[in-house]
Amino acid sequence: MTDKTIKEGHPKGLYSLFFTEMWERFSYYGMRALLTIFLTAELATGGFGMDRAESLAIYGLFTGLVYLTPIIGGWFADKIIGQRKSIFIGGITMAIGQFLLAASAITSLYNDLDSRLFIFYLGLGVLILGNGFFKPNISTIVGDLYDNDDPRKDGGFTIFYMGINIGAFLSPFVAGTLGEKVGWPYGYLAAGIGMLIGVIWFYAKRNTLENLGLPPGAAKEGRTGLIVKDWRDIIFYSIANFVVVLAIMLFWGATNDLVHSIVIWTVGIGGALFLGLSIFKGTTGSTEWTRVIVIIILAIFNIVFWAGFEQAGGTFNLFAQENTNRMVGGFEIPTTWFQNINPIAIVTLAPIFSILWVKLAKVKANPRTPVKFALAMFIGAIAFYIMTLANNSAESGNLVSPMWLVVVYTLLTIGELMLSPIGLSMVTKLSPGKITSIMMGVWMASFALGNYLAATLESILHQYQFDLYPFITWLMAGSGIALLALSPLLNKFMKGIH
Repeated sequence: MTDKTIKEGHPKGLYSLFFTEMWERFSYYGMRALLTIFLTAELATGGFGMDRAESLAIYGLFTGLVYLTPIIGGWFADKIIGQRKSIFIGGITMAIGQFLLAASAITSLYNDLDSRLFIFYLGLGVLILGNGFFKPNISTIVGDLYDNDDPRKDGGFTIFYMGINIGAFLSPFVAGTLGEKVGWPYGYLAAGIGMLIGVIWFYAKRNTLENLGLPPGAAKEGRTGLIVKDWRDIIFYSIANFVVVLAIMLFWGATNDLVHSIVIWTVGIGGALFLGLSIFKGTTGSTEWTRVIVIIILAIFNIVFWAGFEQAGGTFNLFAQENTNRMVGGFEIPTTWFQNINPIAIVTLAPIFSILWVKLAKVKANPRTPVKFALAMFIGAIAFYIMTLANNSAESGNLVSPMWLVVVYTLLTIGELMLSPIGLSMVTKLSPGKITSIMMGVWMASFALGNYLAATLESILHQYQFDLYPFITWLMAGSGIALLALSPLLNKFMKGIH
């Protein structure tokens, strides 16, 4: 591709950010594909020998928190350090986290299991905090490459989204296969190296970003890059992230359950009050208030969808390992490869959906946002009905065809395309201008709750003798019906926004 082609098509900076994000997603999804099967693997094979419920609880807490820390990272970037430094800090911190996970998998380094577990949890905590600095800020710079009325902007984000899914596609093949077939440390090491490649690429291509993402006030100084002080800050924050997580873990280990409960409730209530007060102060007039109510209502339904969808890295991953016939000829398909179905389906179907909405809009048949959400729920319900049938077939000890999981993953991806990008667009359209970031924080919190529920729902339902997959089937079907019933009211509350 020539410079001229890039200039006429999209800014050079887009391709710099594309590959940076691709490697970050390679790192994250490689780790995610390994997490539950690593935790449940026998101690003799280098795993932790955890039971299903415990491994899923850790998975749920991790995937939930990675959606909450971006609220903190976004605030730091906006107010103090700028997006560019945040990306370096996040990338370096996440690489450290992956290397700590790799270290936790080298059993010869430890005399006891508790020490291994400490390093493992330290690695997860560092990853969570690093993700908070990285995730919100690279997308912000992508948006800043274009003016709001630039017709290339939607296309730019589509290209960027492809980078996410290429990384998600490659990582189970590389990191997943290395971890599962060669040794757990090699999988996490590959994920860490992938993150470092992303950081090095971002540094090498920094000039393509011109003055975007620099610290507040840098533009007034006429700067177009980071200076020595900025690099000192990057080193300081990267070390501070590690120290903060270590301090939290030491505090947690030295205190009892009562203190833990007090801290959790204090942070939770404090966060909710902060969001509530920010919304109250930043919203004026009936139009803004009704639109905010729509966001909150749809956020509740978003929790339901992701509580189902995120079974992908949890119970579906365990189903692939324990209940699926993965032999093709003389080759055994690695469990982690099933995580590739979602990114393949995204890359294949996203352009089709993009064209579909435009075509439907031209004939005035494009469904309103609440109806698209309802359709996503119905498709999700079908996916979990199929998963129920697959689970029933496997209950007698049979190994079922991998096509069950292929179909379910593909259906859930279709639901994702009808809900996830639509939801993000909806938040930016409906939020009052003063609190767009806060409302995006509310939306991210709904993902966090959905992810946490995805992992804990099975153990909760077990207490009441409910089966997971039939429960989610009916929950999604009921949510779809409720959304259709509410859609006339929600459309009215949106005040003209489609």
